[in-house]
Order: sequence, then C-alpha cells, then structure tokens
Amino acid sequence: MSTRLCCIALGFWMVCCQSATATPISLNSLLDEMTDRAALASFPDPAYTCKQASSYDPKSTSPDKPGWFANNDRSFFIREEKNGDRTEWVMMDAEGPGAIVRWWVTSGKYEGTIRVYLDGETEPTIEARVDQLVGGTALVGAPLSEENARGRNLYLPIPYAKHCKVTFDRNFQKSKKRGDLLYYQINYRTYAPGARVQTFNQRWLAAAKAKIARLQTTLLDPASVMPKRAAVVTENGTIDAGRSLKMEIEKPGAVCKLSVRLDAEDRTQALRSTVLEMEFDDETTVWCPVGDFFGGGVGVNPYTGWYRKVDKDGTMTCWWVMPFKEECEINLKNLGKQKVTAVVTATTCPSKWNDRSMHFHATWRQQRNIKTASGGKKAFDWNFLTAQGKGVFAGDTLTLLNRATGWWGEGDEKIYVDDETFPSHFGTGTEDYYGYAWCTPKFFQSPFHAQPRAEGPKNYGNVTNTRVRLLDAIPFESSFRFDMEIWHWQATNVDYAATTYWYGRPGAKATIGPMPGEATEPVEYRTAPKLSGFKLLNRPVGRIEIQDMRVFGKGRWRGDDQLWWQNAKPGNKLELGASVKKEGKYQVMLSLTKAPDYATIQVYLDGKKLGEPLDLYAPTVTPAEPIAFGGVLNLDQGKHRLTIEIVGANGKARKSYMVGIDQIELKPID
Repeated sequence: MSTRLCCIALGFWMVCCQSATATPISLNSLLDEMTDRAALASFPDPAYTCKQASSYDPKSTSPDKPGWFANNDRSFFIREEKNGDRTEWVMMDAEGPGAIVRWWVTSGKYEGTIRVYLDGETEPTIEARVDQLVGGTALVGAPLSEENARGRNLYLPIPYAKHCKVTFDRNFQKSKKRGDLLYYQINYRTYAPGARVQTFNQRWLAAAKAKIARLQTTLLDPASVMPKRAAVVTENGTIDAGRSLKMEIEKPGAVCKLSVRLDAEDRTQALRSTVLEMEFDDETTVWCPVGDFFGGGVGVNPYTGWYRKVDKDGTMTCWWVMPFKEECEINLKNLGKQKVTAVVTATTCPSKWNDRSMHFHATWRQQRNIKTASGGKKAFDWNFLTAQGKGVFAGDTLTLLNRATGWWGEGDEKIYVDDETFPSHFGTGTEDYYGYAWCTPKFFQSPFHAQPRAEGPKNYGNVTNTRVRLLDAIPFESSFRFDMEIWHWQATNVDYAATTYWYGRPGAKATIGPMPGEATEPVEYRTAPKLSGFKLLNRPVGRIEIQDMRVFGKGRWRGDDQLWWQNAKPGNKLELGASVKKEGKYQVMLSLTKAPDYATIQVYLDGKKLGEPLDLYAPTVTPAEPIAFGGVLNLDQGKHRLTIEIVGANGKARKSYMVGIDQIELKPID
C-alpha cells in the first residue's frame, strides 16, 4: 500500500505525517514481521529504538565508580506504587508508541502477579501469575512462550499507542522471602513520534489465534519459509592448506540461504581454522570461522533455530537474508595445516536495493587464557562488538572454554547505542541474556536462543550460547557497542570467542578486524576426567576445576586432564555419587596424581572406610598406578556415595593439601 509522507528532521527522529491510509503497527503486523527475514535487512521504517528494562543492581552507576560490577541483580524496580490496598513495584514505564517484544524471567519459587497497564488505563490489560505469563500459557504457548533450562521466555509482541507500565506485586528486597524473588528483563521498542500503533487487547489476541498457531509451527521449521524464484549455486572440492574455495554471484539480489559442510581428518579443528569470508559490493563484511558462524561453536553440535541449523552429519545452514546491489563473493579460506573437503551451497533470491538496504555482517573476536578471580574480583567488560555507521544488531554466538567446574557467567551485558554514556541494555547475567538461568549446563534449543554445547561436568569445558533477535533487534544511527562482563566464581583461565551478526548501511564497519592468528590456534576439544558414572554431590571447601596435565607430559593422564581439588584443609571432604544398576560384586578403581604439595586422603564408601589412608606425596608431579580400594565389595542396586577426606600430608610435602583425580570407576567383578 502506498503512503504519502511529509517528513521533518527533529533530533534523532524523522517525524512523518502519515496519510490516513497508512497501515498501523498492530499485533498482526508484528507477528508477520517475526518471520519476514528480509525485513531485518532493511533499516526500519517507521524508525524505532529498542531498549531494556531489567532488575540489574542499581549500585552499577558508572565504570569509574565502585559497584560497576555489582551482582545483586534481583528484585530491583523503578519505583513503588499503591493501587488501593495493593502495593505494586514498577518493572517498566515507557512512553509510546511502542511494543514489548521480549520477556525473560526466573525465580527460585514463582509467586506473585505481573500486571500490564496500557495507554494510561487504571485496570490492567494483562494480569497473570509471573510463571503463567512468561514461559506459561496465559497468553500463548511454546515456542513463543516456554521455559528453557530454567529460564522463562515470552516473545509474543504487545503493542501500545501511548504508554506501557508493567508491575509486580512482590519485592524480595523488602520481604527476603524466596517466593518474592524475581530476576527479569523486558525488551521494548519505542517508535518515532507519529507512528500509528494499535494497542493490544484480549479481543485482538483471540482474533489472531489461527495466525499465532501458524507462526508457532513456522518458527520450528526454518526451511519452510523461502522466497519465490530462488536460484541455487553449489561449489565443492578439496581445499589445501593455505588455499580457498571461491563462489562469485554477479546478478543483483540477495543470498537468502547458505549451507556449508566440511570434512577433514580433524573436523573440529577444520571448523575453527576454515574461515567464511563474504564480500558484498566490494566490502568484506563477513569474516568468521565456519563453526562459530553457524552458531555451533567448537565441533559439530546439532541444533535448530529460526535463522541457523546444524545437522548431525555436519551440514550447517543459515537463512540470513544478505542483499547486495551488484555482486557477491563467498570464500572458504583454509588457514589450517590439513586438507579440508568442502561443499558450499548458496541460494539467491530477487531483492531490490534502496536507500534502506543493508549489507549483512558477521564479526568474530577471540581471546584465550583470560585470567579470572574468585567471586568476581577483578571482573571487567569484554567487548563483543564496536561498530561505527548505521545499522541493526541482530544477534550473537558466544563460544567459550571454561577450565574450572565453577560458574563462569555471572557477567551482565551492557549495550550502548549511538554514543550513550550509560547502556540502554543492562543485563542480569550472561545466561539470562541467552534465555536460560541458574548456570544450567544443559542442551536446549528454541527459534530464538540455544545452548548447542555444554561439555561438563557442571560448567567445565567448551560451551556455546547463541541468540538471534527478531522483533528485539537493535537499530543504531551512528554507533553500537556491546560489552559483556567477565565475572567468574573461580580463579582460572577462560577462552572467549564472540561472533556478532548485524546489518549495516554501506560504509559501516567494526573496529575488530580479521583474526587469522586466533583462528589457526589448536582447538582444545577435550572431555573431562572419566568418573565412570560418578558425579559431584557437594561444593567442597576450596576450589574444584579441571587441570590440563599436558605440561607434565602428554599422554600420561587419561585425556590429559585431571579433576583438581585445591585450597582445602584436613577434615574437608569431597562427595561423589554413583548409581549401581545391578546388585553384585564391584571394585572401586581410583587413578590419582602424586605431587610435592598433595595431601594424604582417606576414602569411604557409604560412610565406611575403604583401606588405609593414602599418601599422595611425591617429589615430582606424576600419575599414580590405578588402585583397587577396599578389595571386592558387595553393592546393592541403587545410589552409593564415595567420600574423599583430606586427613593430613606427608612430612616432606608442602602443606597445600591438594588432590588430583585422573579416573574413578566402579568395576563389576564377574
């Protein structure tokens, strides 16, 4: 539908007087926009900003003042209000026209009611218990509203013409009751003045029931939406070390689907050392390792989202719409030392370039061996992306290696738009940003966010978190900066690699350039020490982490790792649990490490001593021979508890009382 406009520049906004025939923004139009991938490739019209209300700790006021990394990010609100006999705390208060486009919440115990007041009304348009509204079915079901790894999310848009206020009727900061606890984030759009918005109500929601049902199905099947008149181009071959596989597309249009499959002797390394480089209209805007680009991270990690998918056979696909005015060049560059076999398939579709069209960008940055400190001491902001120019931020993938079992992701996201001095998006935790909660090391996937890899045990090892933005994409006119706090509960070393997906008008650039040296570094793709059915039951005094033992001799420890217990003292205990599936005779096989500063330990099974105390002292760091503790044991079916207690140290040992476990196994005896 054509629309007559008269526009006046007014500060940031371009205020437009629309004719009466202009289609208003509504629940229906926003639902349509969610699956219109091409819409994200054009700078929005009508213009909008995207901001976030959250429960972040208000002690965070400025980077140069104490409290910037404060971590009490729960149950903080804008203000308190009285509504008759009821007290309500305001979570969000925004002038319209606008729309809520994403919610995330978590709690220890869900109690309390959220109320949404629209356009100044004194009665709420939406009123529901918090877990029924966000992640429940009060308005809509999955995947628009669902719980993933203990994080509750809601993506149903709630538009409003004039004003929106959201309240909660509990406050943990005052009551200290667990049922009143609330961590929350609300992302919302604010449109340019004059934009026509149809305010959400229950009648419009009921009328959209069939449309929502179709949308829910579509979001779970990303391949189901493809433009008409698409053309497919395929290149394949073997890429020698230092060489490239190139594809050129000279007909104007857009890449609307891209698939890559790599095979190599070490495919995990190939997915990091083989880089996808894309050039649009003589601008290189994509430079990213293949595994990171498709959101899987280290190795082949199958998952399905609305914009990306990784199959079990290693085929990786994305549906980002990538328009170009004249030409496009796609390169796979093998920066590694091995041959790589590749198949690249690009699907192109018609697209007309105009003054709102944008090029697609994927920017990758990695930093290895970042030192952390226990309890978030010396936390700092780590930059995902800084970009100059005009564009829209559309999502990101975080691939990290955590060398401790403790939680790595207390850090909050901080997003600055157009030279803001304080971030308009201030988060409550890294896992909250990615839609889950409570450090949950569990695979999950949804159309909007996923954890394709969580290596374990607990939060040890390679982890991949990824998120795409549909209605919650963030436009910027001149600059964009995304920082994430590195805030760890343990002192260790971590590796961070961030891929950011964004669109930019010609000339927009990231301050971070290609990093070939980082892409060619060996991938640490290791499993943790084999505990053969045992799992940690307690958080012992001291620190537990996975230690890389290759420095003491590669191949001497199984998997080149050990479970390392540090900073403990005599009397402290490490509890491990195991489940016996069949009653019978067993031996506890324990492979340990000896070293100059290691402890003397006593081992128990179900509270009974297994053998005599074991001295782990040795003049040098060395793996001990496997030991069968306690001889042959008659074990019942069910759960059993193995306890390792520090009881002292050899007189020659430095009194650090450390313990290193290479392998534990409950071995059945025939």
